[in-house]
Amino acid sequence: MTDAESAASAGDQARPQVSGLIPPNEAERLRAVRRYDILDTPPDGAFDRIAALAARIFEVPVATVTIVDEDRIWFKATHGVDVTQIGRDPGLCASAILVDGPTAIEDATLDPVAYNNPLVRGEFGLRYYAAAPITTSDGYNLGTVNVIDRVPRQTGDTELETLGDLASIVVDELELRLSAIREVRLERRRREEVQRSKGQVEEVARTLQQTLLPPRMPQVPGMELSAFYHAAPLQEVGGDFYDVFPLGGRRWAISIGDVSGKGVNAAALTSLARYALRGAAIQTSDPSLVMAALNETIVADQAGQDVPRYCTAVFCVIEQTDSGSAQVRLANGGHPPAVVCRADGSIERLTESGPMLGWLPDSQYPTLETLLGPGDGLLFYTDGITDARRYGQRFGEGRLAAALADRPHNNAKSLVRWVRNLMNEFDPPGYDDVAVISISVEPAPVQERQLTGLWAAGD
Repeated sequence: MTDAESAASAGDQARPQVSGLIPPNEAERLRAVRRYDILDTPPDGAFDRIAALAARIFEVPVATVTIVDEDRIWFKATHGVDVTQIGRDPGLCASAILVDGPTAIEDATLDPVAYNNPLVRGEFGLRYYAAAPITTSDGYNLGTVNVIDRVPRQTGDTELETLGDLASIVVDELELRLSAIREVRLERRRREEVQRSKGQVEEVARTLQQTLLPPRMPQVPGMELSAFYHAAPLQEVGGDFYDVFPLGGRRWAISIGDVSGKGVNAAALTSLARYALRGAAIQTSDPSLVMAALNETIVADQAGQDVPRYCTAVFCVIEQTDSGSAQVRLANGGHPPAVVCRADGSIERLTESGPMLGWLPDSQYPTLETLLGPGDGLLFYTDGITDARRYGQRFGEGRLAAALADRPHNNAKSLVRWVRNLMNEFDPPGYDDVAVISISVEPAPVQERQLTGLWAAGD
């Protein structure tokens, strides 16, 4: 036996023996590699520092952290060499993952397996190679932490133990990284689920909101109706509502209201209030009695609730007269006052009111009366208008009254559009929902107005 053969034989006995190049659990091992999602990722300072530390401890020019893929060896970190990946050739990393624990090749030219590796036989001239497998908690060798030199050298047990410790640190880093990846993925799934749930809630909200408002405004002969509704954020169904319905003959009912709070519970009370008003109006057209009945309904509904809700509302009965005017009777339960916009440009606020609905049983609601002449309009709104804020300033009743006094037109559509534009200029609609409804009496024909003027002059 030659000296070289004797040295090779001694080297074989010094490190664990392996057979073949593919671990018996290769399929499971590759799944573990994929599980950590580490292949082809950008450089990472934590792994770079481990490679640099290994080179410093072993006093070698080259150290690497590798992952053994199906047909390649990919370098997660390198020190002293600029390489990204190489083929899965025998003798070095591909062989090191076949054994448990660190291993060393003190002279690769004397190792019968390593000698055929291109890094040994080729220009690189590798002579010394020591590696510790990167072993997961469930026993799969993903790759190696390596130290490399171009001259032969010996390795002690303490050095191999240190290399194993560095490989364990790599595993810890991989676990931390995997935990972070899982957390990110979980958060992404949570957000996607929130978006899906939000979409479902918004769809329910849209459907529910549609039940709280009339599908279309009715046509009232001799009068004009117009309304505007700005919804709260869709995932928070608002509590504002309005309604218009006939009472028979030449009488029409208009209601507007605002339930405290938002969400499905508020919407349920909103629906109850809207339909309770309709039900009460079938029994009587007296606004004060209709409001008293609604109050008792809400008091009974909210009894025993952990967080009772309340409602403000106006119920109005408008009856057309033979003279072309309209008689108005209304009752107010804690709601912002209705505003009469006269054809001559003046405004009147109908401020008398009873208490909020659902607050106290047996509450009384006075009936107010006024007459709308030709060209007059009547405006109702919820507090989303007056509570709008900009730079801490509230839109307020005073600003609304001043704006209405400066209105260019008096018909219902113009009044609603005027209020809507003013509010948007002050502050775009925010969190609260907003409802506005207006009704106006058609102006007298031009000829009639001229005759009226002549009679007035004659008087």
